Amino acid sequence: MIIQNFKYKSVNSTNSTAINIIKKKNLKVGFIISETQKKGRGQRGKKWISNKGNLFVSIFYSLEKINLSLKQLTKINVELVKKLLSRYYKKKIQIKIPNDILINKKKICGILQETIYKKNIKYLIVGIGVNIVKNPNISNYPTTNLNELIKKKITTRQLIRDLNYIYKIFFKSYRII
Repeated sequence: MIIQNFKYKSVNSTNSTAINIIKKKNLKVGFIISETQKKGRGQRGKKWISNKGNLFVSIFYSLEKINLSLKQLTKINVELVKKLLSRYYKKKIQIKIPNDILINKKKICGILQETIYKKNIKYLIVGIGVNIVKNPNISNYPTTNLNELIKKKITTRQLIRDLNYIYKIFFKSYRII
């Protein structure tokens, strides 16, 4: 099964867009991809800085057939994104619990999970932001980006293709698709 991708030039937030799509459409899974976000969100209401050229994607899926806790799903989702990054960066990649990914003690990726219900079916939305071409300057929190680390140009298109493949395997293993 093909996972439906929804591509945008700009959205307020990919997670907010995912929520609207879940409410309006009859889909079990989907990818929301945007070139930029005007109001990207991080944990605890923090703003996610959305530099153009970086990856902004939200993946949503029904939890109807999944018998895992949100804590377990958080761990799985972080591991799936780590697997994505390890395709490009071959050295140590760390997870800062619960949902940041660090390389050389610098943040390269953040993940924001949210749940909603539609007709008594629970959905998980996994918002993923990966610094590919530019990292934000955050005081007291070092950041990095993928292109700088590997000294090679990686595109959002490449990461989306690989992320789609990684999640397709996960979805099939839990019979979501």
